[in-house]
Amino acid sequence: MDPNRIIQALKGTIDPKLRIAAENELNQSYKIINFAPTLLQIIVSDQVEFPVRQAAAIYLKNMVTQYWPDREPPPGDAVFPFNIHENDRQQIRENIVEGIIWSPDLVRAQLTMCLRAIIKHDFPSRWTAVVDKIGFYLQSQNCGSWLGSLLCLYQLVKTYEYKKVEERDPLIAAMQVFLPRLQQQIIQLLPDVSHYSVLLQKQILKIFYALVQYALPLQLVNNQTMTQWMDIFRTVIDREVPADTLQVDEDDRPELVWWKCKKWALHIVTRLFERYGSPGNVTKEYFDFSEFFLKTYAVGIQQVLLKILDQYRQKQYIASRVLQQALNYLNQGIIHSVTWKQMKPHIQGVSEEVIFPLMCYKDEDEELWQEDPYEYIRMKFDVFEDYVSPATAAQNLLYTAAKKRKEVLPKMMAFCYQILTEPAIDPRRKDGALHVMGSLAEILLKKSVFKDQMERLLQNYVFPLFMSNLGYIRARCCWILHSFSTLKFHNELNLRNAVELAKKSLIEDKEMPVKVEAAIALQTLISNQAQAKEYIKPYVKPVMQELLHIVRETENDDLTNVIQKMICEYSQEVAYIAVDMTQRLAEIFGKVLQSEEYDEVEDKTVMAMGILHTIDTILTVVEDHKEITQQLEVICLQIIGLVLQKHVIEFYEEILSLAYSLTCQMISPQMWQLLGILFEVFQQDCFEYFTAYLFIFLSDMMPLLHNYVTVDTDILLSNPKHLEIIYTMCKKVLNGDAGEDAECHAAKLLEVIILQCKGRGIDQCIPLFVETVLERLTRGVKTSELRTMCLQVAIAALYYNSALLMHTLENICFPHSSEPITAQFINQWMNDTDCFLGLHDRKMCIMGLSILMELQNRPAAVDAVAALIVPSVLLLFLGLKQLYATRASTKRDHLSKDYKVDPDENEVQSRDATWYHSLTAPLSEDQKKQLQEIYTLTEQRSATESKRN
Repeated sequence: MDPNRIIQALKGTIDPKLRIAAENELNQSYKIINFAPTLLQIIVSDQVEFPVRQAAAIYLKNMVTQYWPDREPPPGDAVFPFNIHENDRQQIRENIVEGIIWSPDLVRAQLTMCLRAIIKHDFPSRWTAVVDKIGFYLQSQNCGSWLGSLLCLYQLVKTYEYKKVEERDPLIAAMQVFLPRLQQQIIQLLPDVSHYSVLLQKQILKIFYALVQYALPLQLVNNQTMTQWMDIFRTVIDREVPADTLQVDEDDRPELVWWKCKKWALHIVTRLFERYGSPGNVTKEYFDFSEFFLKTYAVGIQQVLLKILDQYRQKQYIASRVLQQALNYLNQGIIHSVTWKQMKPHIQGVSEEVIFPLMCYKDEDEELWQEDPYEYIRMKFDVFEDYVSPATAAQNLLYTAAKKRKEVLPKMMAFCYQILTEPAIDPRRKDGALHVMGSLAEILLKKSVFKDQMERLLQNYVFPLFMSNLGYIRARCCWILHSFSTLKFHNELNLRNAVELAKKSLIEDKEMPVKVEAAIALQTLISNQAQAKEYIKPYVKPVMQELLHIVRETENDDLTNVIQKMICEYSQEVAYIAVDMTQRLAEIFGKVLQSEEYDEVEDKTVMAMGILHTIDTILTVVEDHKEITQQLEVICLQIIGLVLQKHVIEFYEEILSLAYSLTCQMISPQMWQLLGILFEVFQQDCFEYFTAYLFIFLSDMMPLLHNYVTVDTDILLSNPKHLEIIYTMCKKVLNGDAGEDAECHAAKLLEVIILQCKGRGIDQCIPLFVETVLERLTRGVKTSELRTMCLQVAIAALYYNSALLMHTLENICFPHSSEPITAQFINQWMNDTDCFLGLHDRKMCIMGLSILMELQNRPAAVDAVAALIVPSVLLLFLGLKQLYATRASTKRDHLSKDYKVDPDENEVQSRDATWYHSLTAPLSEDQKKQLQEIYTLTEQRSATESKRN
């Protein structure tokens, strides 16, 4: 392989004018043996321009990710898909660790991702040598190789991070060697606080965290080694950060390696405490460790963390993630007496001087509110922001302390009350006081000493603040109403004022963050206060219009949930504005879907999905209003068309749900056209989707296809294309590798078609349906559910036309046998009668066996199982009897009106005494008695039905 040719092609990918030709060149070359190793040579060569090395690294990463593992051909395809040749893979294995060690950071990042993929597929089965290679460089006297080798070890540990304990043996074996070395290495490095030394320390800590964060390998860490590790973590957390770091801009300081090293040490001790070191909260394998941890380490670590909080209290800089993790650790310590005893003297100071300031409105909040209020809203409602936020950690710590330690709540409430009653106090402190109280609302409302004061506190100190000229204060007041929405109001006027203030803030306030908080407050008040729902009834239209407006402006997914709940609360009122609402929602959805940044912003996906759910809720609300539903159908079809046109796979479930809702009562010509469009998607546009997620899609599509079959069967049968589409989809599933759950859905749909179309002239379909399911049975079937479902399709065909089924079975021969499949089908059926478990399935099986008994021209295969038929019927009837008893059902069996499920004993006996004898001779006396009870019950039910008719 000519390296220069590849280098020129890679260089061309960087130049927009040459990119297409260069990519074509690479696409024609990548399958050639030695291409991938040549890429690696280019990546590690100092003689090649850095942008080309970087392009080569990205290309190699994509190749390894996609083509490293051996892959099987698709079902029915004899051609194996491309994967990197084993000789090439071996060359890469031999050189990639060195490539990571000696490459620059930007290239190294791509190579570590390659290594992760290789380890995932090849370790330990094909590549045990990676352990020795990493170990060699870790022990090297050349410290320049340490960081790269640690990064390689990190990929190994990350590969096993979330695996079950029993699947981690290869990692544990490797770490038996590596963990003592890592401990020795970090101990040697600790006195050196240079950038490179601390970078190595940070990487060792990351490896340790990945090793223990999901499961603690007790075979690797005994009491002595854990003590040494805990001393290391404590030293890292406690040591001073170099003073010159204060010269770095405050926004950039959290990225400094000294703070990151502290962060990872705190990650570890907090995780150890939460998951393994907290007696009463651990699984049994960690009982002993948790007692040892709490007794030996918890207080010492907490002492260091209280020191960090004290530094923060004194206005020293502490990185936000370090502060957050320190608070999380203390939160765990609240519940244990030994740690609480140490914390108790400090808790009020921590609450007032650390937690409270964190919960106040800050300069950065004000800056974001003024510069980008929409980003402010996004940040405040982002659960991922909460995960890393010191303010959220502070809130959680305060909540736990107030809940678990009785002395905390009264003192904190007195502190907040003093702030609220001071007229000239800084408004930001009032915001903090309200934030504290709202965070503790659940606890306050459960304690009689406080809950009776809350209504007066809202009346005297919250309602007046709605008049504040500060937007963040008005937003906080709305949030307080939301937090106390379950409060039992004694004065109806106060409730009315709360609802009116929330409504007015939603409709009239000029600041969007206030409107968003008001929307949520109003909805929670309506949901929790029956009278509030009545107050808003006259204003449903303007409220819903404003909600739609702010959803359009903010694209906030929490608000789509608010709209859904409001629709459910005011279903009658919404029916009259449903078309306008749906049109607006459709416009918002289209705007989101077609925005340039849609693919890059996950929040937009969540919000768009919420819109589709909201529209589906509207369809449910107006399902009895035919003329409204027809208007909504036009809008929904536009949405469905847009999703299918843009191939937005993540919304297929939602649009299929919309289509289902639109076909429950009737099916318009436009909805029949949609069936053809969905079939085209199934066949072409989303082959990848259907290959990877076929079960999900078919599960979602089944209710819609069921509607097509059952709601308007006449139209279904009026165009042969309709049945052909449904059958083709089912056949593709049953012949593919979608999984047995999806195959069950497909077989079930075939059964529904047969039962729905009995006497409707689909004789030409029966052989196709039966051959498809019986052919599936000849291949390996793991679950009894799929086996009985396939049998059930043939049983339904027996019910449809017994002679046609028998003729079909006699004419089906599969490649592995020259005999008709009749005997195989009958024998499989008899073997599996005990696997028919559901109400419908058991009745179908009984019905089929009844028809078998009444056949006049019986195949020999039926005669051969005569002794099994009646016992099978008795077993199934016993199962039905138990099922009805379990359900305590008094309802009549609806299917009994439509399907004849019981044989006529006299008719069988009089027509063919020999056959009757074959059926009944093997029965025991108990079985004969059971059979007679069934005949008697059948006659009674038949007489009852005759009287009714």
